[in-house]
Order: sequence, then structure tokens, then C-alpha cells
Amino acid sequence: MIQLSGISHRIGGAPILNDITAELPRGKLTALIGPNGAGKSTLLRLIGRLEPLQQGSIHIDEMDLTRTPSVDLARRLAVLGQQTQIASRLRLSDLVAFGRWPHHQGRATARDRKITAEALETFGLGDLSHRFLDEVSGGQAQRAYLAMTFAQDTDWLLLDEPLNNLDMSHARGLMSRLSGLVGSAGKSVVVVVHEVNYAAAWADHIVALKDGRIAATGTPDEVLNAGTLSALYDTEIEVARHQGRPLVLHH
Repeated sequence: MIQLSGISHRIGGAPILNDITAELPRGKLTALIGPNGAGKSTLLRLIGRLEPLQQGSIHIDEMDLTRTPSVDLARRLAVLGQQTQIASRLRLSDLVAFGRWPHHQGRATARDRKITAEALETFGLGDLSHRFLDEVSGGQAQRAYLAMTFAQDTDWLLLDEPLNNLDMSHARGLMSRLSGLVGSAGKSVVVVVHEVNYAAAWADHIVALKDGRIAATGTPDEVLNAGTLSALYDTEIEVARHQGRPLVLHH
């Protein structure tokens, strides 16, 4: 599991996170939800060591995040943030192949090439593998970044709003793949989700953040109720049921 203890973080003197203490279960799909500015992305970046830890501690499967060598961490945990700054004149196949770097350190094997090809096919990019990033749509580029993260083949996947730019079909397909990785491959996934109904339909565990603090944690049934969500988003929200899961009515 990922253990968060006393996490506080400031940016430019402004408090972003305040005393975050929680456990993110192993072998589950955990969704981080909450309004804009709640601190979801910052928390994910701290867990992925994309930002230096200012206060508190993070342990991933009992490994101290601050003391774990980068090469070991990269084989255990893959991170995809919202901001991806990679040269646009890069072919999709080369981008996805970067996901194998922690394993081969520049000496790609047949297995690495096979995993890269499988990741491209999984995200429907096989026919586009020769294209450059600036020659594809935003949704296709997003799928390429996701394929790169999947190709890293780690125990943990951390994804910051991965549904951005994805149409309905690909968004649903991604959540289904993430759920499948958890169920059949024993992976652990932490995903920042903007649309709470994706969390309602697919998540096993939910952490709700507001104003840099934890507002609620638990299963979808425990967190996604009218009272908690209305307070979380400062608007009246109703919750129904669909196929045994909460259905959040907020339109």
C-alpha cells in the first residue's frame, strides 16, 4: 500500500496540502476526487516524486519514497501527469518505447519491443505508430502517453486526469483497462478523476479532497452520497443507483 503521513505542501508560500494522512490500498483502483484547487494533482505529483516532499512521509510498499533510488522507483511506479513536455517531432512508437527505459537502460531487447508494440495496439495506435506527435489529435496523443505509461509495466500506476481529451468510447475503454489491470494482473492504480461518475462506476476506493485536506475516504458507497458530495462541491447533488453502483446526478 501507499502510506501518506502528515503531508503538507506549499507553493509560493500558499498552502496547497494540509496534514494529509491516508492509506491507498494495494491491488485496488483508487480515485482522487474533489473540486478545482483541492490539491489532487499536487498530492499525486508528491507520491510520484515529481515534486520534492516538504513535510511528512510517503511509503510505497514499505519503501521510503525519499530514500529509494530512482531506478528502483521507476520499476515499481509509473506516473503520467497532466503536463507532458516532449518534443513534438517524436514518433508515437518512440514515445511509447520510452516506457521500457527503466528496464533496459538503453539496451532494448525483443521483449521490450514486444511490450511496446502491444501497448500501441492496446490503445488503438498500431496504425499511427509512425506518426509524429504533432501529426495526431490531442486524444490520440493522450492515448500515446498512456500507452507509454502502461509499457513501463510497474506494480503501481499514477495517472493525473488521464481522461482529458478522450472521447466517450476511449474514456470508458481506459477505465475498463485500468479495472482489468487491477482485477486480473494485480496492479494498483491511483487516478485523479474530474468526472465523479467514472469514479462511481470503476473505483474500488475513493479519497475526496477539499481545500488541501481530506474530506472523506472509503468505498464509492461510503463516499459518493448526496450529503458528502454536496458539501465537497458546494452545490446540491443527488445520487441514484445504477447496476449496483452510485450514479451522481449533477447536471
